Amino acid sequence: MVSGPDVITYIGVPLAVLGVLPIIYNTFSTLVTLTKVRRALRHGRLAGITRGDVVNHVVEVELPRYTIAPLHRHEHISDYWSLSHYPSQIPGGSWTTFNWKCHAIGLKTQRIDYADQLRQPQAEIGFEELVSFLLDLGALPDANGFRMLRASGLWVPTGTVLLRSPNQEEAVLSVAPLDDSDGNLSLAVRWSSNWGMRDPSSLPPYWVLIKGDRSPALSSKPGKLENETLKAFEIGEEIEEKVPREAADNSSKASKTAKYVPEQAMNIRCQVGTQGLTAAIPDDAEPDLFEGYDIRHLEDSNVLSNTTGVWFASALTALGTSSQTILWNYKIPTEILSFSKKPTIPCGILVLLSIIPPSSTPEWCTTYDDTTTDRDAQFRSMRESSRALVREASLAPAQKAIAVRERQMKAHEDFVDSLNAKRRRDAQRAETTAVEALQSLKWEGGLVASHLLAWLKEGGHVDEAHDLRRAVEALLYRMVCEPGLASDTGAMLDRWKLFVENGGMRKADYLVLQEQVVGFAYAGLLVAVIAESVTAGSGSLAADLGECVRVWRKVRLG
Repeated sequence: MVSGPDVITYIGVPLAVLGVLPIIYNTFSTLVTLTKVRRALRHGRLAGITRGDVVNHVVEVELPRYTIAPLHRHEHISDYWSLSHYPSQIPGGSWTTFNWKCHAIGLKTQRIDYADQLRQPQAEIGFEELVSFLLDLGALPDANGFRMLRASGLWVPTGTVLLRSPNQEEAVLSVAPLDDSDGNLSLAVRWSSNWGMRDPSSLPPYWVLIKGDRSPALSSKPGKLENETLKAFEIGEEIEEKVPREAADNSSKASKTAKYVPEQAMNIRCQVGTQGLTAAIPDDAEPDLFEGYDIRHLEDSNVLSNTTGVWFASALTALGTSSQTILWNYKIPTEILSFSKKPTIPCGILVLLSIIPPSSTPEWCTTYDDTTTDRDAQFRSMRESSRALVREASLAPAQKAIAVRERQMKAHEDFVDSLNAKRRRDAQRAETTAVEALQSLKWEGGLVASHLLAWLKEGGHVDEAHDLRRAVEALLYRMVCEPGLASDTGAMLDRWKLFVENGGMRKADYLVLQEQVVGFAYAGLLVAVIAESVTAGSGSLAADLGECVRVWRKVRLG
């Protein structure tokens, strides 16, 4: 017969052991999970707090949440242009691929059962800053991705690629799940060391490179070595004698060290901000050698409006924006876009300004044929002269002399009267032609610019090899260096826009153009480039990207 102690020995002890096994398993599993989590945190150099509940088999992890921003492009060159040495392998931590300025904004607590459930909190970053940084490194935008993001917003499919690798084969920036986004757009980023990067000498976003075609001696670039150069060579007056007179007339701010500026400094890097031009520096191999250009004549602000600066920034943005480029920082004013699209210049005015021949335009003025009238007047004069000669032949010598004098005096008076009549007729016809020219068919900016460019080339104002965009680029370069030219061009554009808003060109406007034909031609080139950007911007990558950046100010990156 089985006794009580035997029951306890053979049944109770195994049951007790079985009851302890789950606790032992939970303890062991929790310790293993805790070890894996801590190893992952150490690998990614992450500062986190971990706690384990061995009874309930739960691991609690507290990780900081960061807001991040790109490093300074020039002050942190080594870190900016390299990948992080300790990227996190934890899901949600793809942003640790790069080096950032980080600021902790709180802690996020996670309760997990297994190590593969660990998620690193996504970092908050400005969408514009993120895209600009990746573009600067060499990433290429995906037009379809930004079009889908603009159209669908948060409903864009996960995995949609926004930026691609430099070889366009792999994704750099893509849409991530919304698990940890708190209603923000969630993105993931990656970069391979095999792709390579651009370098510090490359042009960053929001900057446009404009190339001039003038002599370096005409530039107004002040150098940091100016004082040392002057002291070393003592050439104060000697340089002024060697610099061409045109340089002295065009810019009173020209540096006396201009003759020492290298040839490659003929290019200018212009930074375009939301208010327009913010900086212009030489595109030199050693950018620290020279200071920036004086751009006060092209700066615009909310406090002090400068229409010349607005026109310059609009043309520069238009020049740098096409269906495949993305310069979205400055928004061309709506009124300027609307103005540039309108047909504004009557074709007859271009004929009167001797820019195009009459044969290049549709019929717009009254034609006059004075051949028959002049021939009849000549025959009538000849008949009267013949009759007077016949009468004079029958007169006495004294009377004949008087008649000859009267005939000659009458011929002179008739000649003077005919000249006055012709002058009055020509003046009246010129007035009528001017009125008809003002009422002639208006041409749009592109067609006008094509004729203006040909006229400028014929007059030697523009290089023969330049097309429209290259001519505008050279003009913008000159506007940076020559405040007088910039002011005149801006004033011409203001007057042009004003008479369009007032219902069309008037005679007073035509007379102004007649006195400043070259300035009008330069202004026409800028208007045409702005009009081109209107066409290119519709449905383009630049428009889609600009709208996405405007809508999504902050995103979650992980």
